[in-house]
Amino acid sequence: MSVDTIDVIKIPDKILLNLKKFLIMIELYTFTTPNGRKPAIMLEEVGLPYTVHKVDITKGEQFKPEYVAINPNSKIPAIVDTETEITVFESGAILIYLAEKTGQFLPTEAKKRYQVMEWLMFQMASIGPMFGQLGHFKRSASEKIAYAINRYETETLRLFKVLNRQLETHEFIAGAYSIADMATYPWIVSANDYLGITVDEHPHLKRWSENLQKRSAVQKGMAILNS
Repeated sequence: MSVDTIDVIKIPDKILLNLKKFLIMIELYTFTTPNGRKPAIMLEEVGLPYTVHKVDITKGEQFKPEYVAINPNSKIPAIVDTETEITVFESGAILIYLAEKTGQFLPTEAKKRYQVMEWLMFQMASIGPMFGQLGHFKRSASEKIAYAINRYETETLRLFKVLNRQLETHEFIAGAYSIADMATYPWIVSANDYLGITVDEHPHLKRWSENLQKRSAVQKGMAILNS
């Protein structure tokens, strides 16, 4: 058969869109920390294909030149979007990027959007740092400093109360399920497992936590690198 007799096969647009979806790949560089699990939960929720690259921060792998090229701050997590060649570090920024890429879990209407954003920033600026400092002084520090432990434990308990009060009148932290919930949940689990602070005395926070635990995407995201 001569070349000029070969018909060009036109692939329907719907099939092309489906093929494009499966060609998109998010490269996730992460570890088994609360911050490290946030983007995995989001990726499971939105259904984007992704590959996990373990960055073992207990072995200093975050300081390797090849990882510093991705995140100059040498922290996890970070992502590389192979479709757009965009690299994003900082867990909150990653959640926003994925939400905007997929149009999910971050409202476009201004009021609702900023409600999600303020609670996401609440997690980033308050829950993460305070819980993290409590973990350091309570579990990791060679010298147990009572003042530091008391300071961060008091603040951690206060933040639990803030969340419980918010959830008294909201099914999820910012109304509808959003990236604010995905950002916060791993830290609540960590407080229970690592710090010995539970949701038992905070009924609305407990109800929220139990509901998130039932979500398949949350279960899968929380389980990354566990095996």
